[in-house]
Amino acid sequence: MRITLGFFIFLLLCFMLATQLAPSVVATGWFAVEPQRVMSRLAQFIMLISAWPLLALLTLNNRNALGYGINAEQWWRNVMCGSILGITMLFVLVLALLVLQIRVPNTPAHFWFEVFGKTAHAVLGGLLIGLIEETFFRGAVYSAIHRRNGVRSAILGSALLYAAVHFLKPSALPIDTTFDNASAWIMFGHTFIDALSWSHLDSFSALFCCGILLALVRQRSGHIGWCVGIHAGWVLVIQLTRWLTDGNSNAPLAGLVGNYDGIIGWLAALWISVLILSYRWLMPRLMNTAKLNTEN
Repeated sequence: MRITLGFFIFLLLCFMLATQLAPSVVATGWFAVEPQRVMSRLAQFIMLISAWPLLALLTLNNRNALGYGINAEQWWRNVMCGSILGITMLFVLVLALLVLQIRVPNTPAHFWFEVFGKTAHAVLGGLLIGLIEETFFRGAVYSAIHRRNGVRSAILGSALLYAAVHFLKPSALPIDTTFDNASAWIMFGHTFIDALSWSHLDSFSALFCCGILLALVRQRSGHIGWCVGIHAGWVLVIQLTRWLTDGNSNAPLAGLVGNYDGIIGWLAALWISVLILSYRWLMPRLMNTAKLNTEN
């Protein structure tokens, strides 16, 4: 767990630096967005530019450690196959949410004018998120823990960090509160307090299960191509589902989804757990099926 803790401290330091810089950045007036979003984006930018020196320090700045240890053509083919697999996984979940009326269809008024742009945005966004997060979590973090503590620790440690980071988001300040250094640090403190709220347990459990599944795929395949594709497919389905459907809090089983995005929760955790428990039999066959469909 020392490696996992080390990466968490790295993220914490990036967040602290963003907290210190955010009031000055907001004061420039360059960004017409809420202070909490400025702080969040600033922290992400600092993490991005700081990641490579950290990887170099840990001797993780190579293709194999980051999960790119195969030729580019094969890697991208696996990304494509993984995206088919990821879309299939989340489509089953969304279909269940629709059947249970936890989410209900709500076709936008200008659907045909927006569908291409929304889909393209979801595809590109999913690919970008998949590339960044999988390179870090299933690439660098997984390799660092695996090198020191073995496969089991790498799977659990990378999944734990992956789930936890999703809840480190600054919340809005009370109305009429001036955003200065003092309020920025208050926001920083609440970011970690809110992340530990029991209300996130369902979504945290789902993301933890997702992290385990992705780590198992990384371990089996030896690279992150499949992981990037699966992750991108998940993001694509989630974004389009949130656009085309609304949450129904009056549904009898509405508690099966959490408040993170209105889609993942206890039901998602159960579904991904089923895939985890059966992955030795199911995952290779799904991978091969998706690959054959792509090649044909």
